[in-house]
Amino acid sequence: MEWVIAYLALGAVAGFLAGLFGVGGGLILVPVLLLLFDAQHFPAASALHMALGTSMATIVFTSLASMYKHHQHAAVNWRVVRDITPGILLGAALGAWSAASIAPRVLGIFFALFVYFVAVQILLDVRPKASRQLPRFTGMSSFGIFTGWISSLVSIGGGTITVPFMVWCNVPLRKAIGTSAAIGFPIAVGGSAGYIFTGMSLHALPAPNLGYIYLPALLWVALATISTAPLGAKATHRMPVATLRKLFALGLIVLATKMLLKVML
Repeated sequence: MEWVIAYLALGAVAGFLAGLFGVGGGLILVPVLLLLFDAQHFPAASALHMALGTSMATIVFTSLASMYKHHQHAAVNWRVVRDITPGILLGAALGAWSAASIAPRVLGIFFALFVYFVAVQILLDVRPKASRQLPRFTGMSSFGIFTGWISSLVSIGGGTITVPFMVWCNVPLRKAIGTSAAIGFPIAVGGSAGYIFTGMSLHALPAPNLGYIYLPALLWVALATISTAPLGAKATHRMPVATLRKLFALGLIVLATKMLLKVML
């Protein structure tokens, strides 16, 4: 029962932040899931990959709940979602395959460094100047392959990449956040499929599982995120997001440091 409570609490926090900032919640889910899996004595060789796969599957539900609420506020550019999705699906599947090919220690260091990079960007409010327009289908698909690959590799919804890109392309910030939440769905679908496929041939993974997805964690975390992601999306249009983003960044630095120490020691 204590693990159920832990999964529900994690999902509630990650879901709210996903809706608030247009991210999938993976930057929080992965390090905390890794800690929870370690406490349950999951094999060290598979714990990180299962945290990545489970986080990716959770984002399927988070993104749907968040996307619906942003759509109600007319904050989703569906042309962007349509044009970027083919590349996203391909890139996300490739990202999961790449992750399965990398040793846990190396993958953990890469994840932590990526989180540091994101956190510093948020703290310094590094934001590209709106200086161009959105590319056409070919350009969006190409960008989607890269976005899907890196997002699936570190198990995020892609908001840390797609939001700055859309702001650079003259998309208003709140609409960029809403559109990013919608883009998180094809990222999660492609990435989840990849983590299922790459883990299906491994028989020593903790059960019950579907490839690298640990089903009990997925169930309870997803239930909580579905409830809180719409609240976060609604809060985007009412709360001082800039201040909350800085607090979010500080929390990310703490989680990344804890994870880095774990994989290196």
